[in-house]
Amino acid sequence: MVRPLLATLALVTLIGTAGAQQPDDATALAAKVQHRYNGIHDFQGEFVQTYEGGVLRTKTTEQGTVAIKRPGRMRFTYTKPERKEFVSDGVRLYTHLVADKQVIVSPAPDASDDSVPALFLAGQSDLTRDYVLSFTPLPGAATGLTTLKMVPRNSHSDYDALGIGIDPKTLQIQFLTAVDKQGGRSSFSFSNLKENRGLSDKDFEFRIPRGVDVVTNGTRPQ
Repeated sequence: MVRPLLATLALVTLIGTAGAQQPDDATALAAKVQHRYNGIHDFQGEFVQTYEGGVLRTKTTEQGTVAIKRPGRMRFTYTKPERKEFVSDGVRLYTHLVADKQVIVSPAPDASDDSVPALFLAGQSDLTRDYVLSFTPLPGAATGLTTLKMVPRNSHSDYDALGIGIDPKTLQIQFLTAVDKQGGRSSFSFSNLKENRGLSDKDFEFRIPRGVDVVTNGTRPQ
């Protein structure tokens, strides 16, 4: 479940008359959302992640808390059913698998990987610049959200499609989803989001616990 997080570390019926909407309207809405998020320095809240489909046709549900500080700092802390953490300080990404007593250290995702919708939330991607957008119903989003399908302008080897769900009143992104090449769908639903809380860079520092196995860039250091 490491890779699905990056799809998003990126839905139901559209409100109004989505059938009458033109592609330019989707771009205009995305521009408004982008403008709104350009004024947000940080936010935190709660999430529920679901993953279903794929080669094994599995379905899982996890939940936890999220904190993001632009640009590039993210902390996803999973609390149920299994504790784990994904922390980016803007330079490195730390994946802490608590039950396995393992920490994976890798380069933080950046704007060159424009298939990762969470990069937009972290201030490293631009909706209108990096994606072709359209109004499209997306499975899993809460009723009442306006949903946009996002096709990366630069194709990606791992993902076929991305999407976001937007609160039409606040223009807040409350849903992220990605469909991988095997047909699996990873989705995040966000709640209790609080913005511009004055989060410190220290909130995104990660200290490797004692007694864990450290893997760097996917290989064990000598």
